[in-house]
Amino acid sequence: MKVAVIGASGRGGSRIVDELAQRGHQVTAIARNPEKIKAQANVTAVKGDLFDAGFHGLLSGHDAVVSAVHFSASDPRKLIEAVRASGAKRYFVMGGAGSLEVAPGVRLIDTPTFPAMYKDEAAKGADFLDMLRKESDLDWTFLSPAAMIDFGARTGKFRLGKDQLLVDEHGKSTISFEDYAVAVVDELERPQHSRQRFSVAY
Repeated sequence: MKVAVIGASGRGGSRIVDELAQRGHQVTAIARNPEKIKAQANVTAVKGDLFDAGFHGLLSGHDAVVSAVHFSASDPRKLIEAVRASGAKRYFVMGGAGSLEVAPGVRLIDTPTFPAMYKDEAAKGADFLDMLRKESDLDWTFLSPAAMIDFGARTGKFRLGKDQLLVDEHGKSTISFEDYAVAVVDELERPQHSRQRFSVAY
C-alpha cells in the first residue's frame, strides 16, 4: 500500500512508519520537521503542516492516511476534510485511552485518578471519536492504546478489545509503541474494524 502518516516524527508516528516500511509498504512520512524522520527504505519524508493551505495535496494518491498527531495541537475537522479531499480510501487515527470504559458508562478520563495533565488531550480525543462516529462517508478506524504506552519491545503478542479498557491479571493496562504499531498495520492490511474504535493492550 501507499500510506501517508501525519505526525511521522512523533513517538507513535515514528514507530508506525517503521512498521509500515519494514513490511514493504510505501510511506510518505509527514512532519513539520521532516529532518527528524529516520532515513530508511520505503520512506519519503515530507514537510507538512495541517494548517497550511493545500495540505490535502500531500495525502493525494495514497491508499490510506494515518494520523498520529496530538489532538490538542491539531484540528479534527481539518484532518477529516483533508482526508476526504485527498481521495484516500481509509483513515486511521492513533487514539487515546481516556474515552475507554472502565465500567458501564464510566470512562477512564472520568475516574478520580486520571492524571490532570493528560485530561485536555484525552477530552479532545474523545471529541474526535464522537466526530468520526457521525461521519457517513468516511472509512475510518480509531485505535485506543492501553492506559500506559511507552517505548518497549516489538513482540507481536497482544490482545484486542473494543470500547473497554483492557487490563492484565494484575490490573495493569500497558502496551509498547512498537506493538501498537503492529496492531495498526495489521488492521490496515486486513481490515476488521471499519468505522469502529478498537483497543489494544497486553
